[in-house]
Amino acid sequence: MADKLSLRAKLMHIQEELKAPKNLFNKFGNYYYRNAESIQEALKPLEVKYGVMTMLSDSIEVVGDRIYVKATATLCDTESSDTLTVWAYAREAETKKGMDDAQVTGATSSYARKYALNGLFLLDDTKDVDSEEYQAQSKQEANKATSKKAEPKKAEPKALSDKEMTFLKQRYTGDNLAKLLDFYKIERLDDIDPEVARNLIKQIVERAKKAKEQANE
Repeated sequence: MADKLSLRAKLMHIQEELKAPKNLFNKFGNYYYRNAESIQEALKPLEVKYGVMTMLSDSIEVVGDRIYVKATATLCDTESSDTLTVWAYAREAETKKGMDDAQVTGATSSYARKYALNGLFLLDDTKDVDSEEYQAQSKQEANKATSKKAEPKKAEPKALSDKEMTFLKQRYTGDNLAKLLDFYKIERLDDIDPEVARNLIKQIVERAKKAKEQANE
């Protein structure tokens, strides 16, 4: 264990030594990433080594009509009363398919905590395409793909009609549009996958129909 190091000096060593590989794979975006839990797991041995502990907490802040989770990461020195704190914000989605309200808040908390830890320990959250880890994982995926029998290519989905695109653009504006573009990792609505777009249109129509039926009851 380090002897008579200040908390800032301990943090400097931890920042240099901490290795938190991106061990999770996003199939939609085709990239590897890390989450708050994997950072904490990689951090534990260094906490013991340098006599520190990391504490995470959340608070809810309302800005206008939107809800934000503020995650606070605090590094505490077990040999003194010194602490260092970094925080990060993440905005709750109004809705997320397949999640109830508690799950939406939990997912937002995890996202905010990851970025608070990233800031405290100077972790880069890019894809690291030149890293040995990325190359090894990519090679493994490539080997799996070539080992499978060639499958016939699926037909490309039919492009959206002008009517369908107009329908979407009328219903996704402002924050809702920004949230949609961020969720699907696209720069403009015209780039959305046609199948995804048609599913969204179907959901909007079904919700409107249901609301009308309930209003008439």
